[in-house]
Amino acid sequence: MRVLGINAIFHDPAAALVVDGRVVAAAEEERFSRRKHGKRPVPFAAWELPDLAAAWCLEAGGLRPADLDAVAYSFDPSLCRDAADLGLADPWDWLRVEYAKRAPQFLASALPGLDPAKVRFVPHHVAHAASAALAMPRDGDAAVLVLDGRGEVASHLAGVYRGDALTPLFTQELPHSLGLLYEDLTRHLGFLHSSDEYKVMALASYGKPRHLAAFRDLVRAADGGFTVAPVDWAGFAPRRTGDAELSEDHADLASTVQTRLEEVILDLGRWLHDAAGGPTTIALAGGVALNCVANARLAHEGPYERVWIQPAAGDSGTALGAALHVATTGADPLQPMPGVDLGRGWSDEEIEAELRRAALPYERPDSIAHAAARVLAGDGVVAWFQGRSEYGPRALGHRSLLAHPGRSDTTARMNDIKGREQFRPIAPMVRAERAAEVFEGVLPSPYMLFVHGVRPQWRDRIPAVVHVDGTARVQTVDPADEPLVAAMLAEFDRLTGIPVVVNTSLNTAGRPMVDTPREAMELFGSAPVDLLAIGPFAVHRRRL
Repeated sequence: MRVLGINAIFHDPAAALVVDGRVVAAAEEERFSRRKHGKRPVPFAAWELPDLAAAWCLEAGGLRPADLDAVAYSFDPSLCRDAADLGLADPWDWLRVEYAKRAPQFLASALPGLDPAKVRFVPHHVAHAASAALAMPRDGDAAVLVLDGRGEVASHLAGVYRGDALTPLFTQELPHSLGLLYEDLTRHLGFLHSSDEYKVMALASYGKPRHLAAFRDLVRAADGGFTVAPVDWAGFAPRRTGDAELSEDHADLASTVQTRLEEVILDLGRWLHDAAGGPTTIALAGGVALNCVANARLAHEGPYERVWIQPAAGDSGTALGAALHVATTGADPLQPMPGVDLGRGWSDEEIEAELRRAALPYERPDSIAHAAARVLAGDGVVAWFQGRSEYGPRALGHRSLLAHPGRSDTTARMNDIKGREQFRPIAPMVRAERAAEVFEGVLPSPYMLFVHGVRPQWRDRIPAVVHVDGTARVQTVDPADEPLVAAMLAEFDRLTGIPVVVNTSLNTAGRPMVDTPREAMELFGSAPVDLLAIGPFAVHRRRL
């Protein structure tokens, strides 16, 4: 069965292709259009489809639109009600629903040859749930918890997968939403909502949750759901606009809401564990599942032996989830997603042709991994472009900026290169077999979706990746899955005695991650990066 999944309704439009139960390709539209998040989450943009991502997924699978058995669209307009009935203030929400109803026709226009009758609507939170529980390796039942801003009429789904069948146990209807609460806070703190929530999570580490008593009254969890009362944000901290200074009041408010979010997620996870009959595994999806601090707390204090989070947990992941949900009706058993490297890739010959076209001097060392490690050991910055691009918001060793973690000024240096706020942390990658020596927490952690404590004896050795609260957002690297990255880490360890390398996304502020060789060369040419490691080729700054 050949199923193309589509996310288009809110933000982060994306496409994914599942063929005979196997995930073939998945990519976000932003990587093609170069518009961060693809579009803004407003009703007027709901008609915009991931045309380029969908066309590429079909090309990657060797298919034409007419070859598809189904197109799975991750929103079901038949479930919607009037926005006013849901307590939502947007007078144009009806337009989003109307666009969704016409999605079959829009898709047939975007993908010539597609029969619009093949389009199937999948409820938004079912698509989120499937993106996690049907994509992860598992044996037995799994609880699933979806938390985001909103779907058709709800903001939350709790359920259990038995085999490939989802049994919903609770849904929280709008306007109550943990995701929208965090979005409102993001906006109040002067950041871009539905985009910059991770900045709020970072800021929270600089504050104290001194308003927690008030927010425990405003945000309550009970019997599998929760309520969120209207918040007078200005009563806790002044609204920040433009580039105004972030104050202690802003940090304390961020810390308060972050702490309350963690507490509610713990309550929901414990309730779900009991309601689902005590499964040992829980799968998380939805934008809130990208909150690494909350994930780590659930793993540490919750009742589950295993917490698995969809690496594309935001709305882009619903393209994959919708496709997997529909694919359960086919004859072939579903296979777990093979990793996050589901996007575009280039052959060595194609990369070399691009280097020649750009007239860049380059060399082909015996080992690009060892060449990169030598530059890193000498305190250089490496732009690392290898294999297929990642699906989801994390750079996980395919489109990465790498640096030495042993100097405290590396954080400022990397944030300057990327044009980011200086309070933002940078993350470490480490070989899986060495991770427990350096970090405490959920291990392995291949998708950088938990925070970990940095062991005291290592904090002074890798200061660049230690956040103000003593934690780090770790990516573990298994040589069996990522042999090239593992080889680079091993050589860096041999040269320095440090098994950790700084890893952040290969982009600058406000732009999507680099996706093509040309984009990699453009970033290398415009930023103070010492080496471009692109495929097996090395481009050194000193030779330009």
